[in-house]
Amino acid sequence: MFHIFDTTNFFNTMSLFKKLFSSKKKETLDKGLEKTKTSFFGKLNKAVAGKSKVDDDVLDNLEEVLVASDVGVDTTLKIIKGIEARVAKDKYVGTEELNEILREEIARLLSETNSGEDVEFTIPKDKKPYVIMVVGVNGVGKTTTIGKLAYQFKKQGYKVVLGAGDTFRAAAIDQLQIWADRVGIPIIKQQMGSDPASVAFDTLSSAVKNDADVVIIDTAGRLHNKINLMNELSKVSRVMQKVVPDTPNDVLLVLDGSTGQNAFEQAKQFTKATNVTSLAVTKLDGTAKGGVVIGISDQFKIPVKYIGVGEGIEDLQVFNKYEFVDSFFSNK
Repeated sequence: MFHIFDTTNFFNTMSLFKKLFSSKKKETLDKGLEKTKTSFFGKLNKAVAGKSKVDDDVLDNLEEVLVASDVGVDTTLKIIKGIEARVAKDKYVGTEELNEILREEIARLLSETNSGEDVEFTIPKDKKPYVIMVVGVNGVGKTTTIGKLAYQFKKQGYKVVLGAGDTFRAAAIDQLQIWADRVGIPIIKQQMGSDPASVAFDTLSSAVKNDADVVIIDTAGRLHNKINLMNELSKVSRVMQKVVPDTPNDVLLVLDGSTGQNAFEQAKQFTKATNVTSLAVTKLDGTAKGGVVIGISDQFKIPVKYIGVGEGIEDLQVFNKYEFVDSFFSNK
């Protein structure tokens, strides 16, 4: 039995949150989603051209638009099912109401994951140091995300330490060093080819000794051998726990939003290899595939914590579902 979602609470909460969104952040998000919005609503307008009511043809066309926008097949079917329930209930739904109904359906899906309500970069007060292990394939913007995350945490007054745990690429260590210098925070590193678990051990030991609040540890971006990756990440975690019990506190998977369905595939593989607890979706500003955020959030039931909506150091944002839905449907 499919239940129609009461979106009143969602949009009431959205209006409260809108007071908390900074205009600069909102402007950056609007701009970052521009390509996705232009593409999506351009296709949507074509899908309903010449139609006055939502019928099977319109729904078939809408299904194609959602799949083409990288929302994902399963999530698309959920959205269509919700609209069908609405049409069955109201008997007649005009095509001019479609944007509003879509907005409500996407709001419903994002509300199923009890997350996406933060507006600031924060960490739990009872965990110190708070340890974030970052995973993801090479090229998704992993190092950049770590650097920008470190910048944001430092800006909030936290003491941050980086650990260069991707010891398989000299470039990864060098890139992280550049970010550490840029942000003005310490980095713990060893030679290329060193044991990543040893780097993690040294990083946490240094963090405890220096009373750091946040530790961000990079890991090797390899997926070609899942068993090796699984073993390596398990070993890193075990060694970290010798220094600080119950760490890492967060396993953050970085995905490149511009790769659309590939991002789904990577999420699938990494969630099999390790216990991913949160997601960062990058490069949304350079793509029309921003719908991937909706699909990934729905399919994996893992919270999207951060989104990358530009190249600037300030352009990694805390993902807020109210802000995202508001931006996606603004001026449309």
